[in-house]
Amino acid sequence: MIALGVIGTNWISHQFVEAAIATGEYELKGVYSRKLATAQEFGGKYSGEIFYETDLERFLAGELDVVYIASPNSLHFSQAKATLLAGKYVIVEKPAFSNPKEMAEIIELANQKGLLYFEAARNLHEKAFTTISEFLPVKGQILGANFTYMKYSSRYDQVLAGEEPNIFSPRFSGGSVQDLGIYTLYAALGWFGMPQEVYYFARKIVTGVDGMGTIILRYDLFDVTIQQGKIADSFLPSEIYLTDGTLRLSGINAFEEAHFYQRRTGETKELPITSLENPMIEEARNFAQIIKQPNDPKLGLRYEEWVELSRNVNEVIYHLRQQAGIVFEGDRNMKEE
Repeated sequence: MIALGVIGTNWISHQFVEAAIATGEYELKGVYSRKLATAQEFGGKYSGEIFYETDLERFLAGELDVVYIASPNSLHFSQAKATLLAGKYVIVEKPAFSNPKEMAEIIELANQKGLLYFEAARNLHEKAFTTISEFLPVKGQILGANFTYMKYSSRYDQVLAGEEPNIFSPRFSGGSVQDLGIYTLYAALGWFGMPQEVYYFARKIVTGVDGMGTIILRYDLFDVTIQQGKIADSFLPSEIYLTDGTLRLSGINAFEEAHFYQRRTGETKELPITSLENPMIEEARNFAQIIKQPNDPKLGLRYEEWVELSRNVNEVIYHLRQQAGIVFEGDRNMKEE
């Protein structure tokens, strides 16, 4: 069993731990929080011997194989670095890091230490993602795409009340493209590769980050238009336009249904898509497979593809933020490009 430690005690940490346990590959062994009572309340939902720590150094010295980090975005880098230096594998909830400099340092450190770094972008690891990827034709037969993921965050009410919650704060590397937008970018870059040009038309809010916005990714033969946001709701599907029809997806952050409309025949074909109740099970299982077989060449190639995609998505988000004038505190160490 893989000994799992957790940093961050919010709902998404529970979802990942439940998914990890459901795979039969992990056992929750440690929980870190600034408050002992918070850590104990989190771990109390699970069986087994679990240790609790409010000191990060002591926590990382515990008998753990991998640490899942789901703290506020701006803390990911320092906590991931400390985890790797302590000799543990690290799973970082999306968005993994604030900028390409942080990303590069973590990837280099993991390689130097012979350890593994994973970004928990769950839609990439759903079986449906691969099903759609295999269905798509060569790029010359792709005309374009529209991806949409907009969901109102209840924490925006706090912004309207004059507060600055973490997810909407530049101090904590917040904003919509960092959060919901990352799912759309993982899909676009995962299916189509790195774009040649990127453009962002952001709707900034009073805290200085983006609440919503429209992204355009330019490829050599087509464009991908993305609407994403956290201050409004959208019920639109996502679509990919092909020379012989249209692929319609029920969602881009998670895949429940996919239908292909064939223009010539007028028929609609349903792709064999299945979704799990807990959408994080597949990523937890994929991570476990590589953690348990780190020297398998085939798995190693898959891991390198994930890391490169993580790096590319981070780079695109950084350029989008630059265009929108969204600056995080963590950006001050970025070198001039």
